[in-house]
Amino acid sequence: MLKKRLIDYNFPEDLKGMTENELEILSYEIRDFLIEKISETGGHPAPNLGVVELTIAIHKVFDIPRDQVVWDVGHQSYVHKILTGRASAFDRLRRYGGISGFPKSNESVADVYNSGHSSTSISAAMGLAAARDRKGADHKVLAVIGDGAMTGGLAFEGLNNAGHKKTDIIVILNDNEMSIAKNTGSLSHHLSKLRSSRTYLNMKKSLKKGVTGIPIVGEGLYRGLDHLRVLMRYAVTAESIFEELGFSYFGPVDGNDLRETIELLESAKSVGGPVLIHAVTKKGKGYRNAELSPDKFHSIGPFDAETGIPRAKLKGDTWSALCGKTLIELAERDARVIAITASMTDGTGLGSFAERFPDRFFDVGIAEAHAVTFAAGLAIGGMRPFVCCYSSFLQRAYDQIAMDVAMQGLPVVFMIDRAGNVGPDGETHHGVFDLSYLRHIPNMTVMAPVDGRELAAMTAYALCGDAGPCAIRYPKGAPKAIPRGDGRLTDGMRENLYADNANLYLVNGAPAASAQPIVKGKSVTLREGSDMEIWAVGNFAPVGLAAADILRERGISAKVVNPRFVKPFDEEALRDAGRRGIPLLTLEDNALKGGFGEGVLAFFARNGYGNRALALGWPDDFITHGSVEELMRYCGLDAASVAERAGELCGITDASARAERGV
Repeated sequence: MLKKRLIDYNFPEDLKGMTENELEILSYEIRDFLIEKISETGGHPAPNLGVVELTIAIHKVFDIPRDQVVWDVGHQSYVHKILTGRASAFDRLRRYGGISGFPKSNESVADVYNSGHSSTSISAAMGLAAARDRKGADHKVLAVIGDGAMTGGLAFEGLNNAGHKKTDIIVILNDNEMSIAKNTGSLSHHLSKLRSSRTYLNMKKSLKKGVTGIPIVGEGLYRGLDHLRVLMRYAVTAESIFEELGFSYFGPVDGNDLRETIELLESAKSVGGPVLIHAVTKKGKGYRNAELSPDKFHSIGPFDAETGIPRAKLKGDTWSALCGKTLIELAERDARVIAITASMTDGTGLGSFAERFPDRFFDVGIAEAHAVTFAAGLAIGGMRPFVCCYSSFLQRAYDQIAMDVAMQGLPVVFMIDRAGNVGPDGETHHGVFDLSYLRHIPNMTVMAPVDGRELAAMTAYALCGDAGPCAIRYPKGAPKAIPRGDGRLTDGMRENLYADNANLYLVNGAPAASAQPIVKGKSVTLREGSDMEIWAVGNFAPVGLAAADILRERGISAKVVNPRFVKPFDEEALRDAGRRGIPLLTLEDNALKGGFGEGVLAFFARNGYGNRALALGWPDDFITHGSVEELMRYCGLDAASVAERAGELCGITDASARAERGV
């Protein structure tokens, strides 16, 4: 046991003077600390538990922050944060006003690069190294990248450029055989072959036999070739793709063995040019629950540290699960249906689909751009592909959406998961730009369901209707119950997604005559009202309805509209509101700039309607981390704030003003 608590150490200085035994003890202390803290705050336990020794070794060998380290994605940077003096801040990890779960330069000079998306570290590190060389400095630049992130094309663009330029950087490949889920593809197979290589043993034997055989000086010379023996021990260049790209490759090393890892890093530090160190680690190491279920513990909310059971349980299926169930039902009826994801099989609800239709499911790795163009090819070939991807990651494929799908008018459907504000993961993961970057692309149809039943109906419409290139966006978590116009509640949690006449359901691949179908560009009314209208997009419908309840108490009768379509929106209904001249407020879980609301305001202006109108959405900023509820209050998007702004729009702001008006 350490004599001092982890938070009492003066890191990184105290690390430098620790003995090997003390560093081993430190690794246990850090693991206990991580489990204790993340179980309270939620976060990324499995990635961080796997890199404890590797991170300690990096900080032991290199002079951080003078030497610069870029963490790819950054969800494995908790140990780095601890070793740079932030252990005392972990009680507020990922909470509003607390430290981020990703590297942030405003927290520490040791966080040289604000990461959050995959496959960026090598390119960023090369840029830092080129800047260093231009200034004549001599510090080291490192990139730590996972084997999952290495499947992204940008990683190979960086490798290609660095190898060609012979840039002096060190890339540490953290190979735990996983990204969020189990890795797939040719690179994964190649790394597996490297992991099982016996080349190092043969080289070690040959070196010892050859050198010690030299008369008189052989034994002393062998003992003296310390660094050379270390490097040759891990060199398998003839078998590595990285050598072909211009890197000196050393590995694989057991990244959870402190002595081996420190030894190799010390030796590799003296090698010039681009170096790649292949470190094999165990995701979730030291915490049995995470070792057994590393995918579950990749990212998780607060949980019971002993059992690993999440403390908050969702009622009913998540949006992601409903997406997966819907696609299974559609695939059973239509052999053209294909599901595609980018290393997010379970995250996007496709686990059961993959089991049920293995030949119609494709996990392409962390390669969103490839996923979209691959889908375009499938569509040209007569298939009906559904690309299931998180909103913040799909924006990495913007060009492919525009040029490869929309320009050709191909029937590709984008199931956009985690759309809107996602809370604790912060700036890099909020999906608040998709409505803005999709609205202006010609040929695109963009929909946002208010609940699970509408998600199913929209998905069926996208397959069987005339939508063409289509996007359906929905948030993280589970749908909330939405009152319909007739007062019935829907919860989206039924066995047969097409059993209710309120949905578009399928009979022989066509809409049934008795169904109430999704009609392109048509909205639906959730609540009638006469004084003003609130158009609440998708998952913000409950906020709009709650705001209408508050307004009713203030004497304002607010009609609440579910637009259904963000593009094309319901011009007929908006013209009606414009002609009547009533105030209108739009509400969306998207950036205000370029979003649905600005489109409505522009429509009113183009048509000369003088309505008092206001658009509400996320501000023109990168939104910090915190709970969704906290962030909504902070940005004025909670029901009380929306009601206040709506009241101002109607000319009523407080009780005295209402009294003067006789309300």
